[in-house]
Amino acid sequence: MNQSHSTLVTRHSSLPVLPGATLGVLGSGQLGRMFAVAARRMGYRVHTFSPERDTPTGQVADAETTAPYEDLDAVREFARSVDAVTFEFENVPAPAVEAVGRDAPVRPSGEVLHTTQHRLREKSFLSKHSFPVTPFRRVASVEDLRAGLDELNYPAVLKTADFGYDGKGQRTIKCADEADEAFAALGGREGILEAFVAFERELSVVAARGSDGAVASYGVVENSHARHILDHTVAPAGVSPAVARRAEEIARALLEQLDYVGVLCVELFLTGDDGLFVNELAPRPHNSGHFTIEACAASQFEQQVRALCNLPLGSTEQFRPAAMANLLGDLWQNGEPDWRSALAVPNVALHLYGKRAARTGRKMGHLTALAHTTDEALRTVLAARASLDRRA
Repeated sequence: MNQSHSTLVTRHSSLPVLPGATLGVLGSGQLGRMFAVAARRMGYRVHTFSPERDTPTGQVADAETTAPYEDLDAVREFARSVDAVTFEFENVPAPAVEAVGRDAPVRPSGEVLHTTQHRLREKSFLSKHSFPVTPFRRVASVEDLRAGLDELNYPAVLKTADFGYDGKGQRTIKCADEADEAFAALGGREGILEAFVAFERELSVVAARGSDGAVASYGVVENSHARHILDHTVAPAGVSPAVARRAEEIARALLEQLDYVGVLCVELFLTGDDGLFVNELAPRPHNSGHFTIEACAASQFEQQVRALCNLPLGSTEQFRPAAMANLLGDLWQNGEPDWRSALAVPNVALHLYGKRAARTGRKMGHLTALAHTTDEALRTVLAARASLDRRA
């Protein structure tokens, strides 16, 4: 690529990308699928890139490139075929992101991705900029781990610094005798040791920032996990106005500090004394924001399209209280779930991700319920999900 083309990409990156253009997605899972649905509804074409074939995103996209992220020639060819690029999945290798950025605007930026795809870099960024985080230590050796445990005390949580989600690559250390085994489980990878947070609730804020600096937030939601995987979300969260305001302030400050363009999820711990700690950042739409498809004027995926394309952000107004429940592969253990039963429940919406193989713990879809209260919405969505199991 010549210098004039590189300059052209930079110069035009602030211009709106209008309907009719082609949007690129790095990654091809369910988040890309829902992004593609929103983008196509708005008149865009979608091209997805990943090492997999017949993917959740590829099934609804206009084009699907199947190649390793390390194949930079294929990455560059993909970038030249689209007008702007976003992420469905944050663990894309940095050289691939850099290659894409030479030919198309990337939002959020590769710099943001570099920070958020690595737990140690992310926590260091948060600490440096005075965001509330639990104490942590870098772990590169078993001696680092033992020293960190002496400082942070027990219990403490050891995590791989990279490639972690849904609780993968982490374990709680409750006593000194568990240190060697925990370190061995890192498999030679860099780790991060975090002091244990005795949290009362897990919260998150999904928010978006446009290239003009405008910010739109979906408010604070409450999340419940099982086996380290998000089980259900209620929106809005039943927290005090002061806690809700502070959580949204943290999200806004992070968007601005990162000079972020796109959708960001900030995961938070709430302690018994109303303290808030930032747990993790997700530089993309998030599982806990799926309720916005039915419940809000503009979903988190439409917002991702708008931010990517330099368009005004949409309204985050929530029409009714909502609850979302994940559907994991476990539900298929006794045969095809009873879809008719769940769909017979009023005000329940079904989303399936097009994944061919149902495995234990694998996210296959979700249900969303709207109601007059969050308690009613949660009861409804959990009852609908329970009705899917043919053993019930």
